[in-house]
Amino acid sequence: MDKYKSLHLWMLIPMLVMQLGIFYDYWGDFTDNAWSVHIHYVTGSIWYFYLVIQPYFATHGHLTKHRTNGIIGMFLAGGVCITALSMLQRDIVSAENALMFPEDFGPFQSWFFYGVIVVEIVMITAFGYAVIMSIIQRKKLEDHAWWLISTVFLIMMPALARGVGNVQIWIYIDEFPNIDIMAPLFITQGAIMAMLLLAAWKYKKIKHPATYIAIFVIVFTCFLEPLGKWETMQTFLKTFIK
Repeated sequence: MDKYKSLHLWMLIPMLVMQLGIFYDYWGDFTDNAWSVHIHYVTGSIWYFYLVIQPYFATHGHLTKHRTNGIIGMFLAGGVCITALSMLQRDIVSAENALMFPEDFGPFQSWFFYGVIVVEIVMITAFGYAVIMSIIQRKKLEDHAWWLISTVFLIMMPALARGVGNVQIWIYIDEFPNIDIMAPLFITQGAIMAMLLLAAWKYKKIKHPATYIAIFVIVFTCFLEPLGKWETMQTFLKTFIK
């Protein structure tokens, strides 16, 4: 496990990227955010923090703390999944409102919110699967570690894409709302893919199943627009989420 001794320092990078991405969107209208948003932000932030402290405990002689916090972390991971799922109904409402009051949503049309729901369901599912695999393979230390590390790249998109989107709006404010809302998503997914592959190369996990799943989720997310415009999918989401 010597090669993981500095992992906790490397894990600070995605944590900071995530926080910078969501900073304006979350703190800029803090008092207007729904309770579910606050809980999801807190659970997600603590999860990223755990992915910093847990490698430190494991590689610096604090295995008892690592195991204890690991049990707490599994509870926390469930919270991340449940709070993310609880927010999907809000996207349904946004999709319907964008259809009825398009002037209030600028470039974000109804299909965008349906697309967000689809890709977030896939992300949450992949996140949950990675956490479960880390539990199953807890005695295979390298596999256990990499499954958990991969979760960083599975759930980074919403926060980072919001940050990139805000930068786009600031740069092209004179052209708003006539901007390409998919451009920030593609930039975000490219950045996440680069970070994933760099980390996988550093820790020799390019061919690991967790890496393949993360690559799939990153690529799948790039199809947000056609998925969101798929009327059958819209009907399905409205029927089952409401």
